[in-house]
Amino acid sequence: MREELDAKLARFEELERLLADPAVLADSQRMSSVAREHGGLARVVRRYQAFLAVEEEINEYTEMLAGDDADFRELAETELPILEKRRDEEWDVILDGCLDDPDADRSRCIVELRAGTGGDEAALFVRDLFEMYRRYATEIGWNVEVMDASPTELGGFKELVIGVSGGEVFRQLQYESGGHRVQRVPNTETKGRVHTSAATVAVLPEPEDVEVSISSDEYRKDLFCASGPGGQHVNKTTSAVRLTHLETGIVVQCQDEKSQHKNFAKALRVLKTRIYERQRQIEHEKRASERKGLVGSGDRSQRIRTYNFPQNRVTDHRLNQNFNLDQILAGRLNLLFDAMAERVRQERRSGAVAR
Repeated sequence: MREELDAKLARFEELERLLADPAVLADSQRMSSVAREHGGLARVVRRYQAFLAVEEEINEYTEMLAGDDADFRELAETELPILEKRRDEEWDVILDGCLDDPDADRSRCIVELRAGTGGDEAALFVRDLFEMYRRYATEIGWNVEVMDASPTELGGFKELVIGVSGGEVFRQLQYESGGHRVQRVPNTETKGRVHTSAATVAVLPEPEDVEVSISSDEYRKDLFCASGPGGQHVNKTTSAVRLTHLETGIVVQCQDEKSQHKNFAKALRVLKTRIYERQRQIEHEKRASERKGLVGSGDRSQRIRTYNFPQNRVTDHRLNQNFNLDQILAGRLNLLFDAMAERVRQERRSGAVAR
């Protein structure tokens, strides 16, 4: 860990020199990239510098304690416990910062919700999940925009892609990725039987433009008419946009806006986000052991939560803990997020100690 921190400190100092370099200042794209990396390292490095300063003081007082001067020894005996406590506190903060996801401080992310098994009921569950996230976002001042939607005739969504922006967006939403299961009696059920349906959620950090650059010759752009529930055309103009990234085969589409230009801009944001996520997954595989267990891989096939309507209960399977369904659907997701944050923190710290 100390070797990693020393490397971060050296890189941080190098970036500070680059920020003062006239050649970098003249290149806006490089300047943005350097500034972002510098900002990403700043919190941990500043704490590490404070830790090193305290450690240096401890070494000085330790030498006093071993010296012949009685007054210095008495001073050292008084100050050392205080400094050692400060050092331990600084190290705890540093440890948490180093074990955090590098993208945790992102202020924008893309959330993709898709209906799984359960047909129309699964699509309605996607709508419920969207409303749950929207209520929470409204409560804490986040902004939510629909990027793309595939509605059904009953008011649900086969697929819904939204952009969320605001303070600590990815830090709080990152563990929502996975399978969400619902158990309830559908409105169309005449015999009162409980049905089980599912939806998947993927939360992807949205990169800055300078981090993922895509030229027009790297993707294919297709235009088509936007459609409504049941395949009905909601307009007769080719305003909907589909982008296919040629290298990776990633396909995205946006049709929520009436303007082709706005749909294209949204589709490009989603495409860049998925490409960035692909790069993240490759990097995460290199340190897969750190992501096993509670945190998991963020794979949508991993079932993370069950919403049981008959028992008014939400069960988070990673926490092995139950929550009140009405509260969660009303947007009180802080109850889940706080519990998850503490559990992840404990697991990461235990894993770091083990390594």
